Amino acid sequence: MILFTGFPGFIGTRVVRSLLQVDSKARVAALVEPRFAARAREVAQGIDGGRIEVLEGDISERGLGLTDDQLDRLRSDVKIAYHLAAIYDLAVPLETAQRVNVDGTGNVLELCAGCKKLERLNYVSTAYVAGDRKGVVYEHELALGQGFKNHYESTKFQAELWVRDAMSRVPVTIYRPAIVVGDSQTGDTQKFDGPYYMLRTISRTMRMGGRIPQFGASDAPFNVVPVDFVVNALVAAAADPATAGETLHLVDPEPITALELMRLLSREYAGKEPSYRVPPKMIELSLRRKAVRKAFSGAPPESIVYLNHSVRFDTRRADDLLARHGLRCPRFEEYVGPIVGFFRDHEEDPAFAPAG
Repeated sequence: MILFTGFPGFIGTRVVRSLLQVDSKARVAALVEPRFAARAREVAQGIDGGRIEVLEGDISERGLGLTDDQLDRLRSDVKIAYHLAAIYDLAVPLETAQRVNVDGTGNVLELCAGCKKLERLNYVSTAYVAGDRKGVVYEHELALGQGFKNHYESTKFQAELWVRDAMSRVPVTIYRPAIVVGDSQTGDTQKFDGPYYMLRTISRTMRMGGRIPQFGASDAPFNVVPVDFVVNALVAAAADPATAGETLHLVDPEPITALELMRLLSREYAGKEPSYRVPPKMIELSLRRKAVRKAFSGAPPESIVYLNHSVRFDTRRADDLLARHGLRCPRFEEYVGPIVGFFRDHEEDPAFAPAG
């Protein structure tokens, strides 16, 4: 049995679908908050309802909000676990982030430590546990005195510390994705946030007949990865004994800069490049006004710092281990077309607006 948290999320749904495709005997127990249970069952039915069991619970509670019988069954049957559930919100309050990202991870670890047949816990962290570090960040590194840009980063850092501390009793692989965007083949995504705010800027500028602005430092790498690469890596690495105990950066090893990203998006969407630069402080201050945030689909002011942060993530372990499975992260230039095409087709659809 596979224990799974983070279903029916954007990445989680795709991982579950892939796991069931590669193993015809696999069964998934998806731990889902009660408020998401109906949606989870609907999605599960569309994949393979007979092999996905939705367990209503709460990772932030000791015992995950499950009954004693449910816990005993999981401890007896679970061989593989995936922990993806977290609050992915740059503006999340500290108390909420701590309860879900940190306490939730500790509670999942506690269950996994009691699973008699557990072969692997696959824990999805983030490349941004590096916080405000600059220069090159290596996969084996974690705590080097860094500060953090927001509570999302700091609590994911705390959670990864807990996971690493548990490695002596729980077999773990840690994955650190960069900013995840749509599918590299179809552009399909769940919501238009992150770099999609840049596309929203281009779209609004074109409608108003103005010049397209450029924001982001010319030398700051902006690391994005397509969801299909992340999903394929999570599924392949989990089945590879060589990845046990490893920490893998699921990032673009040769990221483009924020400047190049805006140029590529602008050329693909509008057929022309940005023509003037806006200082990041001005953008951040503008986004503190509700009317401006609403115009750009709720872009948080906390997001601007990522366009001006000079950090690179080394991928030597991920490259070596994933190459065994024929996997590599495509460069953004290779899939900007599908990303922009999907946005253009759905930019007026409120279903893709970020929550909040």
